[in-house]
Amino acid sequence: MKIIVPMAGKGSRLRPHTLTVPKPLIPIAGKPIVQRLVEDIAKVAGEKIDEVAFIIGDFGAEVEASLIKIAENLGAKASIYTQDVALGTAHAIKCAEASMTGNVVVAFADTLFRADFTLDTNSDGVIWVKKVDDPSAFGVVKLDDYGFITDFIEKPQTFISDLAIIGIYYFNSGEKLMDEINHIMDNDIKVSGEYQLTTALENLRQKGAKFSLGKVDDWMDCGNKNATVETNGKILEYEKDLFTEYPQSANIQNSLIIQPCYIGEGVEISNSKIGPYVSLGKGTKVINSNIDNSLIQEKTVIDHGNLSNSMIGSSAQYFGVAREISLGDFSVLDFLSK
Repeated sequence: MKIIVPMAGKGSRLRPHTLTVPKPLIPIAGKPIVQRLVEDIAKVAGEKIDEVAFIIGDFGAEVEASLIKIAENLGAKASIYTQDVALGTAHAIKCAEASMTGNVVVAFADTLFRADFTLDTNSDGVIWVKKVDDPSAFGVVKLDDYGFITDFIEKPQTFISDLAIIGIYYFNSGEKLMDEINHIMDNDIKVSGEYQLTTALENLRQKGAKFSLGKVDDWMDCGNKNATVETNGKILEYEKDLFTEYPQSANIQNSLIIQPCYIGEGVEISNSKIGPYVSLGKGTKVINSNIDNSLIQEKTVIDHGNLSNSMIGSSAQYFGVAREISLGDFSVLDFLSK
């Protein structure tokens, strides 16, 4: 089986955190989003992962090396493709056409999940969906009485269904999907100015393909700051048994840690209360602070912070008493100096 990971988006809704780091590489509880995504799929897929294909933007050699290592850690081949211009979800998959063969899972790298990952061998594919309050922002599906999908609709402006596609798909034939993607691109068939995967899926369905529904227990978005902080907390809760011990290199003095929390290598904490649901990246220092429900990246200094629902990037410095902030990499915010 292959995993295809489109991840070339700019992550504009998560700025300033995506100005220096591509969104899929932002760590959640100490591990990049895209790494968590492919590891979760590999864990529940029930088949050996032979290849992981990443579709990226102009992210640079260091990012490419990180992605190759993620695939190799799964015992899989890594393939890197570039999407120079964002022309839609179908166009993103087209960029990885050489890898679209056999059994494939397509997973867009802006979401994490907990799901029933049973692959229905009686269908041509599985589409994972989740009920949402506002389906107009998503691609949605309709079902027949047997649980097979009868329609794919991209961002309906009137209510058709509240079953939103979460961005994870299984296909038993990557070749068939590519044939349909090539058809809509060759004939310039667009929705809202873009080549949409839902168009290809609907065309396949009309030609007789049967798609079944994948059950999602939890869909964790990383689209903006609040959603990413919430996802960090959920991951810490799901994996709390992994975070019961701190690394030996951590230095914690006169402080209270309320689990679950992720404490990275070389973290220093003094005279502070941390948690619950806090991630502190490698080399971060926290002094005289109270922090809960927050995501703090590497090599950052926080002094006299009183933070909740906050996200701070790497190599930042924060001195102050604000309750909720979003501070990007290499930023300095100082309320204490005179």
